Amino acid sequence: MSNINSAQTQQQTQALCQALIQEPSVTPDDKACQPMMAQRLSALGFEIESMVFADTTNMWARKGSQSPVFCFAGHTDVVPTGPSEQWQFPPFSAQLHDGYIWGRGAADMKGSLAAMVIATECFVKDYPDHKGSIAYLITSDEEGPFINGTTKVIDTLEARNEKIDYCVVGEPSSTDVVGDVVKYGRRGSLTADLTVKGKQGHVAYPHLARNPIHDAATAISALSNTQWDNGNQAFPASTMQVSNIHGGTGAGNVIPGECHVCFNFRFSTEQTFESLQQQVIRILDEHELDYTIDWTFNGLPFLTDSGVLVEATTSAIKTVTGIDTQLSTAGGTSDGRFIAPTGAQVIELGPVNATIHQINERVKADDLGQLAKMYYHILVNTLGY
Repeated sequence: MSNINSAQTQQQTQALCQALIQEPSVTPDDKACQPMMAQRLSALGFEIESMVFADTTNMWARKGSQSPVFCFAGHTDVVPTGPSEQWQFPPFSAQLHDGYIWGRGAADMKGSLAAMVIATECFVKDYPDHKGSIAYLITSDEEGPFINGTTKVIDTLEARNEKIDYCVVGEPSSTDVVGDVVKYGRRGSLTADLTVKGKQGHVAYPHLARNPIHDAATAISALSNTQWDNGNQAFPASTMQVSNIHGGTGAGNVIPGECHVCFNFRFSTEQTFESLQQQVIRILDEHELDYTIDWTFNGLPFLTDSGVLVEATTSAIKTVTGIDTQLSTAGGTSDGRFIAPTGAQVIELGPVNATIHQINERVKADDLGQLAKMYYHILVNTLGY
C-alpha cells in the first residue's frame, strides 16, 4: 500500500497545516513558514535556496537536476485578519472544531502547502528513483503588491535558464468539494488611471470653465458600453469596470479642474495589452478629452488547455474522488501568470474557496488528506516510473 493512503498521512497533513496557520504571516512577513517547510524538504534531499528581495522572502527548493521539472507554486503570506474579536476562534490558533481547521490562511493557502509537502514525502518514499525533478516556488508576497515575489524568482530562474515544465499552483480552486474545479487558465488584468483635465470655475458661469467630470462621463459611458470581444471556448468576453472616480474640491459651487478615473480590464486571450490600450485611446480621442493616462500591467491571460499536466491532474482527481473535474478560467489573477509565459504548463488546484479572505476562514480537515492524495497522484502521473 502506498504511504499516501495511511491514516498517519492524514494526521500529518492536518498537523502541518495547523503549524503553518499558527505563524501569523501577514504579507509580506513569512514568519517561520518557509523554514518549517524547508526543514522537511531538506530531509528528502531538496536543495534549498532562499531568495530575499526587499521585504519579501522567497524559497526555491529543488530535488534533482534532470527534466521534466515539476514545480509546486504557492505563498505563505496571508491577508490581515480583520477584527479578531469577530472570529469564533483566534485567527491564528488553528483550532480543529466541527471537522474544520479554523484560521487565517487555512484555505488560502496553508492547507495546500501542507498537503503538497506530505504528498511529496510519500511520493519520494514510494518512488525514490523518480524521473525528472521536483521543485517548490514559495513566496511571501502573493497577497500584496506582487513586486518582489514570484515574478522576481522567475526572473532569476530565467536568467540561469532553469525551466519549469509542469506547475501546480495551490490556490483554492474548488467550489463545493475539493477537486471539483481546476483552473487551467486565468484572464489577464490591465488597470488604467485616467486624469481628465478641465478648467476650474464657478458653477454659475460654465461658459468660462470646462467641466472634466462631464467630459469623463461621456467617455466612461462609451467605454462601459463597448463590446471588447466575444471571448472564446475557454474564456468569457473581456470586461471593463470602473473601480474609482473622483473629482471636485468639496465645494458645491466650484467646477473642478481635474477628474480622476480608475478602471480595470479582465481580458481573454482574444486581447493583448496593446490592443486594449489602442481601443481605449481611440475612444478617449474621439471624445476630444484633454487627458493623461497611466497603465498598470497586472498580467497576461494564460491557458493550459491540453497536455501532460491537465491529463495528469484530471486523472488524479478521478482516482481519488471518482469525479470528473471542471476546467475553468473564472476568478481573479494568480501567480500562475508569471510562470506560464516561460512555457510551463500551469494549473491551479486547491481547497474549497468559500471562506477565503473572510472572518472565520476555515478548511475541512478531511479535504486536506484528499488534496494530498491528489497532489501525490499528479506526481505519480508526471514523474513516476
